Amino acid sequence: MKLGFFMAGYGHHVASWRHPDVAKKGTMDLENIIENVKTAERANFDFVFISDALFVDKKTHPDLMTRYEPINLMSVISRETKDIGLIVTASTTFSQPFTLARDFSTLDHISNGRAGWNIVTSGVNDTAQNFNGTQNMEHDLRYDQAAEFVNVTHKLWHSWDNVTFTRNQSNGQFISDEEPEAINHNGHFFQVKGPLNIERSPQGHPLMIQAGSSKKGIEFASKIAEVIFTAQTDLEAAVKYADDVREKVHHERGNDQEVVIMPGIFPVIGNTEAEALANYESLQNLILPEVGLKLLSSYLGDIDLSGYDLNIPFEQINLDSGNGIQSRIEIIQEHAKKHSLTLDDVMKSVAGARGHHIIVGTPEKIADNMEEWFARGAADGFNVMPPLIPTQFNLFVEKVVPILQERGLVQKSYHTGTLREKLGLKAQ
Repeated sequence: MKLGFFMAGYGHHVASWRHPDVAKKGTMDLENIIENVKTAERANFDFVFISDALFVDKKTHPDLMTRYEPINLMSVISRETKDIGLIVTASTTFSQPFTLARDFSTLDHISNGRAGWNIVTSGVNDTAQNFNGTQNMEHDLRYDQAAEFVNVTHKLWHSWDNVTFTRNQSNGQFISDEEPEAINHNGHFFQVKGPLNIERSPQGHPLMIQAGSSKKGIEFASKIAEVIFTAQTDLEAAVKYADDVREKVHHERGNDQEVVIMPGIFPVIGNTEAEALANYESLQNLILPEVGLKLLSSYLGDIDLSGYDLNIPFEQINLDSGNGIQSRIEIIQEHAKKHSLTLDDVMKSVAGARGHHIIVGTPEKIADNMEEWFARGAADGFNVMPPLIPTQFNLFVEKVVPILQERGLVQKSYHTGTLREKLGLKAQ
């Protein structure tokens, strides 16, 4: 079972910043962030993951309102850690392949082969307005662009594959006779000559991660992803999703291709069930309705929820006017329908845990739930999203991880090699 630490400043709960136990500067508290990652490394987490967005407004999660640029931040963290993987989110919609390829190759070099790229497309109109646009690219077209973008970065990363650095001072030969190759890419979205101006990195290219769960997103992931992040709240649906993804991966890349599927989990821990529930309710009660509705609206494509009664059944909400992430909307709809949730229920669930799987209970209950999902094939591991940092994260590390280790489910030490090798995936 693989474990990822989904890094946050205050915690993943929308109201975590209001809790008295959090770091007061949250995502801008560099020393606290570094210490949290070191805690994850001491617990032998496989990687730390950081999300990103390219816009900010009043609907933005407080933990994301102000934060460091992620590749710069991970570069600092790489010098403070030794083994843990460093996964950064970067958008193909508002980046250039050459620049991003260079950035990730640099991170892979300075971390000795621990870099990973969570590939996203940007589906928010506010982002487009920060990049000379007024409206975002249509959903399927974004994935077409992303496919070409990734193809270009791969060509750039491997433009140095045949080059040997002789650095012979006596005869003046710096590199072998083979020079880095121009890629001369001339595509629909990008024209890039190449080669990249940095030599091949330890992994060749970073570990490739993708988080799309829509039909187009799964199609994209099946072709390129080695790790897949997903938001799943129901075990049976998660099993079906995982089976479908593995089938598509094997169809696209052969039966020997491995892919690691990692749902996000939102564990709220207490020494007893009552204490865990009290911890959860204390956070839920900190959610201001107007804040929760704005955040839910952003997940649903910025539809207007202000005119609805909070007690209306969620399935009666008209979602047709939004332009949000389709897969996330479908998961929210299905979960609400299955459990007969009201708008208020969904608002608190999504605002609190961003639509991910909430587990409230003792350390044993958390471990049991994770083991069940793992045994059923719904997950190869989990992206752990602590609701409150550092308190709930420390509880997970101190109480849940040892149970998983005793059961032989997670590693007690790191394997040698690059991030890809540590995860047991094929070298590139």
